[in-house]
Amino acid sequence: MSGHDSKYFSTTKKGEIPELKEELNSQYKDKRKDAVKKVIAAMTVGKDVSSLFTDVVNCMQTENLELKKLVYLYLINYAKSQPDLAILAVNTFVKDSQDPNPLIRALAVRTMGCIRVDKITEYLCDPLQRCLKDDDPYVRKTAAICVAKLYDINAELVEDRGFLEALKDLISDNNPMVVANAVAALAEIQDSSARPIFEITSHTLTKLLTALNECTEWGQVFILDSLSRYKATDARDAENIVERVTPRLQHANCAVVLSAVKIILLQMELITSTDVVRNLCKKMAPPLVTLLSAEPEIQYVALRNINLIVQKRPTILAHEIKVFFCKYNDPIYVKMEKLEIMIKLASDRNIDQVLLEFKEYATEVDVDFVRKAVRAIGRCAIKLERAAERCISVLLELIKIKVNYVVQEAIIVIKDIFRRYPNTYESIIATLCESLDTLDEPEAKVLSMNGLCNFLHVLFTYMLFSYTGINDLDNWRICRKN
Repeated sequence: MSGHDSKYFSTTKKGEIPELKEELNSQYKDKRKDAVKKVIAAMTVGKDVSSLFTDVVNCMQTENLELKKLVYLYLINYAKSQPDLAILAVNTFVKDSQDPNPLIRALAVRTMGCIRVDKITEYLCDPLQRCLKDDDPYVRKTAAICVAKLYDINAELVEDRGFLEALKDLISDNNPMVVANAVAALAEIQDSSARPIFEITSHTLTKLLTALNECTEWGQVFILDSLSRYKATDARDAENIVERVTPRLQHANCAVVLSAVKIILLQMELITSTDVVRNLCKKMAPPLVTLLSAEPEIQYVALRNINLIVQKRPTILAHEIKVFFCKYNDPIYVKMEKLEIMIKLASDRNIDQVLLEFKEYATEVDVDFVRKAVRAIGRCAIKLERAAERCISVLLELIKIKVNYVVQEAIIVIKDIFRRYPNTYESIIATLCESLDTLDEPEAKVLSMNGLCNFLHVLFTYMLFSYTGINDLDNWRICRKN
């Protein structure tokens, strides 16, 4: 909003509604336009100006595009509360949908789709059918989205009038933005329908891949998300799709990159060539790392996706663990996600680096993060048998810090390590007891002793069952629960 327009928000006159009513019916165009701006300003700040509905609707009969947009905005807001009066605008909508100006045609059909009034919906069908076949691509792409809105209001009407078939025809349109909007509309309709509506065939696939290179970034996201539903027929088909999608990994938009990664991962399941798979893994790593240089909110979304990716294909980021080391100014939600990914990427090759990081995190001020860092050391010990002893050494060092919540968490973690490696690390029990004796705070000592008692109870129970012949860990767990 410009400084010039701010004056419309500062009206404090008495009898404002009668004055606006008078101005809306003025014989001067500029005065009517200013009056509509004042009405929209009042509506924006929460004032009830619904009593001016008829007067505002009368201003629709204009060639001024800005004024028409303002009136349409007012109608979208108040049509539901004034359904009978909203019918007055139908003739103008229908007339505008055939206007020589494509912007007005698109505006009319878009507004009719936003007005969720059953009586108006009936009049929308004919203009919408014309706009879906309009000569101007801007009108066609607007009409495509309008079909999805109409389906949400009245699904049966959309199917009976053949709008779904019209949308599918638009996938073959020569304008990439029309294709993208048609795909977006069909995908939205499919999400709210129990039966299959949008199925991608080999012919449709070619059309979508062609449009992918020319449409806007959000159009690319819609197309890529729809392509993820396509099941390739064989390895060659999968490689062809991946080859066409891979350039999107270099896109500046994070959503495009993540959508492209999703498709590549899905198609890699069918690719039999190990060299091709290895090269794809190498290509996906740099774009994923780049996402971590964005603002924290985008980082978080990227990390949530990366967390899923490394569960399926840990080799993609196996050499990039350093980029997941927490920075001092990372928000806590980003740190927590990074911690999870570091645990999944931990290996015998990088465990020393990882343990140094975890040890440092365990001395931070955020209690929840510290607990999770201590727990992460235990999870690495359970995951990597050859590194278990080093993990225990780090845990014992942390216990010597004598911070009560660190000691509590470390004891719980060591208990889990005992379960994983029975009869291996019992020698550390004496060290644990010595560390507990050095705690000065009574409260800390009580809490930690409770943790140790729980730990010893589990240990002795396990030893008892081992002595009686129950050696299987799962059976022991079942017995312990009972």
